[in-house]
Amino acid sequence: MSNRKLPIGTRDEFGSVAQQKEQIIEQIQRYFRQRGFQKINTPLLEYREVFKPLAPQAYQPYQLLDERGDTLVLRPDLTLPVARVMSTTGIEIPMKWYYSGDIFRVKKRLSGSYNQITQAGIEIIGYASLKAEWECLTAASQLVQAMGIDDMTVELSHAQFVPRVLAALPLNELAKRNLETALYDKDLERYQQQIAPLKADPFYPFLQNWPWLFGDFKAVLAALDQLPAVPQLQSIIADLKATQQFMQAQFPAQAVTLDLSIQPPQEYYTGMVFHGFSQANASFLFSGGRYDQLLASFQQTMQPAVGLAFDVDALVERLPELTTAPATLIYFEPSQWAAATAKQKELPNSSLCLADSAAAAQRIATQKGAQLIDLSQEAAK
Repeated sequence: MSNRKLPIGTRDEFGSVAQQKEQIIEQIQRYFRQRGFQKINTPLLEYREVFKPLAPQAYQPYQLLDERGDTLVLRPDLTLPVARVMSTTGIEIPMKWYYSGDIFRVKKRLSGSYNQITQAGIEIIGYASLKAEWECLTAASQLVQAMGIDDMTVELSHAQFVPRVLAALPLNELAKRNLETALYDKDLERYQQQIAPLKADPFYPFLQNWPWLFGDFKAVLAALDQLPAVPQLQSIIADLKATQQFMQAQFPAQAVTLDLSIQPPQEYYTGMVFHGFSQANASFLFSGGRYDQLLASFQQTMQPAVGLAFDVDALVERLPELTTAPATLIYFEPSQWAAATAKQKELPNSSLCLADSAAAAQRIATQKGAQLIDLSQEAAK
């Protein structure tokens, strides 16, 4: 029967998984409160226009109509609703928000990915300084370390590196778009075809290596020696170097890599982009970056902004499973409710057994592998 099935891409969560997600979200939110962030909640339903800046090929939302026929969606993103709030409420900038909630993105069938994703993160609005990126990276590194994940790698990139290199190439706009697509798709055969007309150009030695410019931070930077001088890249390279040095000073054991051939997660990214991943996960543990056009989708004012989002489901997958079954069950007569409650408070990981008889309580305890304390025997004395 269809009413007993879940929509494709969704799942029920219970027991240890649900409890672990709750604990992770509480840990993340407590950390951000301690760092002076304020909580923001946005509705699950938004008008479709709120998410217009999202790349349509990346996230397809669930859509429905309201009573007036306007298109609503289940939110596929938590950053743009924050931008809507900032543009419609008159909240003074700068502002530091933290949030948690589910987003919904329709994935391809049989992709193995869920359409419902739980995120927890921050938005730092009104700060143009590189210190805003460092705040995000500090939070991400400290939280992941606190969860006991010790094999994380932080990957840095920049949303403007590829566009600024392309702008410097002696190609027409169509050729530049084709080259960009081949680079992002890692379609090496088509990429070689696109750069072939530039064999005599000073950029050609760099272009030959561009698709492989990811990995070891120093090695990737060294490869830029092949790149002809592009003044518009100097600030980008300087910020990336400074951030790598900051991470090395603050988190000397943290692996930091660089990728200068990757596509930004969204078109609204304007600056540095960062990801955190573990070899044990297919998904990023966290992602974020700078998007100084955050409010431009809703008003004429441009405001600097940086955000960070944890994939709570990926964190749960990476951590050892919790043990949620009670170690001790307490059976009692109705007249012993107060005594049973007091006993439960004394014993960690214990639970009141609500069975009708001591025999039934013993069966439940055996089934759950728990110890049974039978207070009814004391009442019988």
